[in-house]
Amino acid sequence: MIRRRAEAALVGNTIVWGATFVTVKSALADVSPILFLALRFSLATGALLAFWYGRGKGRVEPGEIRAGVLIGIFLFAGYVLQTLGLQLTSAPKSAFLTGLASVMVPLLAMFVYRNKPQVSELLGILAATAGLGLMTLEGPLGSIGRGDLLTIGCALAFAAHIVTLGHYSEKMRFEMLSVSQVGTAAVLAVSLFWWVEPAHVVWRPGVLFAVLITGLLATAVAFTVQAWAQHYTTSTRTALIYTLEPVFAWLTSYWIIGEGFSRRAAVGAALILGGVLLVELKPLNLWSHPSK
Repeated sequence: MIRRRAEAALVGNTIVWGATFVTVKSALADVSPILFLALRFSLATGALLAFWYGRGKGRVEPGEIRAGVLIGIFLFAGYVLQTLGLQLTSAPKSAFLTGLASVMVPLLAMFVYRNKPQVSELLGILAATAGLGLMTLEGPLGSIGRGDLLTIGCALAFAAHIVTLGHYSEKMRFEMLSVSQVGTAAVLAVSLFWWVEPAHVVWRPGVLFAVLITGLLATAVAFTVQAWAQHYTTSTRTALIYTLEPVFAWLTSYWIIGEGFSRRAAVGAALILGGVLLVELKPLNLWSHPSK
C-alpha cells in the first residue's frame, strides 16, 4: 500500500534527523547557528535545482511558487525560533516544547482545513507527547520564560509547516514544493544571519561534514521525501511519526558517543513507539476524516 511506503519514508526522515543530531551539535561549536542554517539550506537549494531542473519537470506554475514560499517561511521560522529559544532555555525543555508541534498539528488541521482527526490519532499523540516528556524533561516545566515562549512559537511554526505542506501536496507537484520551500528558507537564512547573531565559522572537517550531510541528506532529500509522502498520508500521522526523532537521536548518541540513558527515558521511548503503533493499528476509529 502506497500510504505504508509514504509513512515508512517519513520514519526514514526521523532516522536521518535523529542520527545527525550529534554531528550538528558538535559542528555548532565552530559555526554560528543561523549561518549554519544559511549554508545548509543554500547547499540543499543548489542540489535540488540541479537535480530536478536537469530532468525537465516542465513549466513552473506561479501557484506552486507561492505555496512553496509560504511553506518555506513556516519552515525557516521554526528553525530560527528554536535556535533563539535554545539560547534562553534548557536543551531538554526545548526538545519537549518543540515536540508539542505533534499536538498542535491536528488542532491546526481541524480549525484551518476542517480535517477531523481519528480517536486513535489523538490518543497516539497524547501517548507520544507523554513519552517525549519522560525522555526530555528532568523535572516539571516550572515557570515559562522568554526562551520557552520562543520555543512554543517554534513548535507552532513547525506544526503550520506540516499542515500547510499536507494541504498543498494534495494538488501540487512535490518536486516544485520541495525546491521552493527549501529555496525560501535559504534566502531568509542568507538575508538574516548577519544581523540576528555575530556570524563566525571555523572551517574544520566536522563543520564541512555537518553542512554536507544536513544540506544534502537531512534537507534536500528529507524535505523532498516529506513533500511526496504527505500526498499519501495525513498531517496528523506525519506529526506523530516525527515524534520518533528524539528516540533515534537518543540511540545514536548512545551508539556513537556512549551517552547513557535512564530507565525513565526508556519508558518515554516505549510510549512514543506505542503511540505510533496505536495509530497504525487503529483500534479506536470511532470517527474518521477523509483518509489518504
